[in-house]
Amino acid sequence: MNEIRILLIEDEDFDARRVKNTIALMGNKIRIVEIVSNGNDALNILKKNVNGFDIIIMDYQIVGGLRGEELIKQIKKMDPTLQIIVITKLTIDMTDFDFANKLIEAGAFWYCTKYPGDIEKYIYQPTDFLMSIFNAFEKKRLETISHNSNRKLNHNVEQILEQKKLIGSSEETNDLKEKIERYSKTDVNILIYGASGTGKELVANNIHYKSNRKLEKFVPINCGGLPNDLIESELFGYEKGAFTGANTKKLGLFEIANNGTIFLDEIAELPQTAQVKLLRVIQEGEIEKIGRTDRIKVNVRIIAATNKNLANLVSQNLFREDLFYRLNVVPIQIQTLSNRRKDIPDLVEHFLERFSWDMGIRIPELGDDAKEYLVNYSWPGNVRELKNVIQRVLFLDKKYISSNEVKNSVVSIPKPINNDNQLFNFTTLSEVEPLRDIEKKFRQEYFDYVRENSISDAEAAKKLGLAPPNYYRMSKELGLK
Repeated sequence: MNEIRILLIEDEDFDARRVKNTIALMGNKIRIVEIVSNGNDALNILKKNVNGFDIIIMDYQIVGGLRGEELIKQIKKMDPTLQIIVITKLTIDMTDFDFANKLIEAGAFWYCTKYPGDIEKYIYQPTDFLMSIFNAFEKKRLETISHNSNRKLNHNVEQILEQKKLIGSSEETNDLKEKIERYSKTDVNILIYGASGTGKELVANNIHYKSNRKLEKFVPINCGGLPNDLIESELFGYEKGAFTGANTKKLGLFEIANNGTIFLDEIAELPQTAQVKLLRVIQEGEIEKIGRTDRIKVNVRIIAATNKNLANLVSQNLFREDLFYRLNVVPIQIQTLSNRRKDIPDLVEHFLERFSWDMGIRIPELGDDAKEYLVNYSWPGNVRELKNVIQRVLFLDKKYISSNEVKNSVVSIPKPINNDNQLFNFTTLSEVEPLRDIEKKFRQEYFDYVRENSISDAEAAKKLGLAPPNYYRMSKELGLK
């Protein structure tokens, strides 16, 4: 056991001598390093060497203005692991609970009266006093271990957030960052809307690692990436012997994510049977495990994401309405990259630095024409596509990149020439139609498109530049309502 180092704060020589005599009984294990007579001197010593002490023994009433609970609070601010033992002659009644509560709330570990006991030689009851010092030292040791562990975990969280930070300074991105900061302080379920490649999982990561659950697990799953007959066992697990081939017990992702966050990407692909079980998790905080009769309690925050309009799927009976409302407590819409072009230069610079470092090459210079092309390109694949293009450009291993080299790195997806569903493929018309009929077809198709890519009718009306009553009237005229 290490020697226990004491800072004694006492302004009466008689009482300081009694404390020293008591500690001398365990002189091989406990040592008074410093003795001061007022609170300010104690704080000055601690500022110079806060790690030089394990236990503070302090008189409750000492000279100077800084004493009592206020001095305790100041010491704990400097090092919350320091343990403080208070000695006082204010009371000999050890059942003075109000006094004890004040000391505990301020941060004291233990207190005792200077009396009774051998008043001429020792402080309080020597054995009890010494035991309190050993107990306080053990508590400091455990709190130091916990503090260091939490500091390492918090450092890891900071590293994760640095790696997954949102890049960009556009109005849309700043608004998204503000929502992440606000919503991460709560435990509500969140539904993230956004086209493929916009960074829905990145947003979910940021919400989790900024929340009170940041030291717990973040568990992502792509609901569209698993066969329907496996999705339930992945989410909720199963017991050994639950079915043929279940040779071992399997933990579901909700059990693994307990006390943390689960991210359900492509939530629209979740089969109806799994939707029912997910609803129970949200409502009751319980999971039903295959092969188990009793339910298991879990505490999981759910963040879901989709690139589809769930409200439309609900109206088509393809997604449960009750589940939709449970998930859609706080909706977040991520704009496409083409709608936040101001972010593109920042993203380009970020990806160039990141991937150049990974590849061990110097960052190439982008020509002005290349930068202009990157900003003006439509980016149907959003940020994911931009990241891939930058990686391809770097594989050229050139010091200077022109617009032609950027263009050659863009993989275009050819659009079908003939498609009966495309309005402007006029070659499909058997004869020229009246302009009024063509206009109606255009409105129908365009209204449908905007509704598919909006969270609500109110948002669709806003995108179309229409007042909600006008939007509703026009939708009825077009047979869409």
